[in-house]
Order: sequence, then C-alpha cells, then structure tokens
Amino acid sequence: MVKLVSWNVQWGRDAGGRVDLNRTIAEAKRLADFDVLCMQEITRGFGALPGGPGSDQFEDISRALPGYTVLDAIGADLSPMDGSNQRRQFGNAIATRLPVSMAIRHSLRWPADAAAPSMQRVALEAVIEASSGPLRVIVTHLEFYSLKQRLAQVDDLRRLQLEAADHSAHPAPAENAIGPFAPTARPVSAIVCGDFNSAFGSEAYQRFVAPLPGAPGFLDAWTTLHPGMTPPLTAGVYDTEQWSDGPLTCDFIFVTEDLRHRLRSCEIDGATQASDHQPIVLEID
Repeated sequence: MVKLVSWNVQWGRDAGGRVDLNRTIAEAKRLADFDVLCMQEITRGFGALPGGPGSDQFEDISRALPGYTVLDAIGADLSPMDGSNQRRQFGNAIATRLPVSMAIRHSLRWPADAAAPSMQRVALEAVIEASSGPLRVIVTHLEFYSLKQRLAQVDDLRRLQLEAADHSAHPAPAENAIGPFAPTARPVSAIVCGDFNSAFGSEAYQRFVAPLPGAPGFLDAWTTLHPGMTPPLTAGVYDTEQWSDGPLTCDFIFVTEDLRHRLRSCEIDGATQASDHQPIVLEID
C-alpha cells in the first residue's frame, strides 16, 4: 500500500494568513502516515511573500521529515531583490520515504499571453520503488490566469505520458552503471497530482482525462471511487479574502487507467485550515 498526500500548501500560509510550514507538515502527518507528500507553492528566497516564508523551504521540509528524500522543482526562478544574493524561486516538492530510482524536472510550455499575468510552470516526476513495483509520481501546478497556457500545460502532461510509455516499451540499456547514462525505462503506471487551477469538468479537466491513444490515459481517482458524485471544493473554502469570487474544485489526483483496480481510497479533507487549499489523501495498492 502506498499512501500519498497532495496539497497546495501556499508556502505554509494558513487561511488566516499566518505562515508556519512545520505546522502544515504536521497537519499532513495527522491526515495520513504518508509514504509520499506532494506539495505545491514551496519557496526559496521569497521572504517578501505574504506572511514571510523562510529562506529555504525545501531545506525546512528535509529537517521536518528525517528519513525522507526531498526533491525540488523550480518553476519561477527570478533575480534577487533588496541586496540579497539568493535567487527567488517558486515551485513544487516531493518528499518520500520510498526509494527513488529517478527524478525528472519538466518545464511546461509557457506560450505568450499578453492578456494575463503568468509564470513558468513545472512538473516534478519521481520514479518510486513501491512494494508492488515501480511507479511514476508527478506533481504539478498549472497556470492560474491564462487558459491558453493551462491547456498547453495539460497537453505537455499528456505528452509526457506517451513518452514514458515509449520508454517503458523500448528501454535503452545503461551505457555505464556509474555514469549518467542510466537505463531509460520509466514505468507506464503513474499518479499525477496537484493544483490544476482548472475547475472540475472544465475544458482543461476534460482534455486531461480524454482517451490517450498509445498509452493508458488518466482517471480522476476521487470520482472513480465515488461514482456519480461531484468532488468537494478544494480552494477558497476558508480563505474567502483571496478567493473573493468564491470557492472551487481545482486540486486533483489522477491515476493511469491500469491502476484503477489498485485504488483503495481517495478523500479530500474539508476540515483543515492550514492552507487556502484542501489536501487530498490517496491510498493505492
């Protein structure tokens, strides 16, 4: 059994505006004895953000989770400000106590859109070695303001699934076991999670779950286990100041079709106020 928590933690900022990333991680532990924690909106050198996050939250995660491998993927990587020599970085993280055989950081497309503010987005992929076999875990955070960019990023994620399926079917051998030319085999089975900034049932959501010729496509884990039901709201439930237009459901865990029979539970926690988003907890064989 693999237990996974996906959460946009907003750099540890709760619904009342107070930043405490250690508290957020403790809240994730309360929700599940997780094997994998996938977080969005983790920062380094962005102390000017509301609430004043620490200088390196990826290091903070490592200290809070001894025994876990912590992987980072930076989307926005900007020049220092206010005389600091530390770059301002914003991205995603995976913390796992399972072995990680490979990590890949994918920059997602960022087509120009003069009508919307935006930032570079990224997907972090980790090949984890679960007891049932290798599994790809991908955490991402898609563009909020631009539908054009969001749709391009959905297409990128689907393309990565086709690429992984091709690698799985045609792995290249290792040229040198101690060098960087590792075998290219990537399991076709995958979990893709995060803040899609796309409402449930929206154009971007429907495009992501559309059939994928040539590889197993994606299922919404929550709706698969709760057939006929609409998922609970995941953003703006308690923080009505930031979400003045009202709450929505935009955080998801998707799994490839071949994992359908291995799904055991997928629940959205509606009680915690440790972020402006609600966490999702998945259990899979």
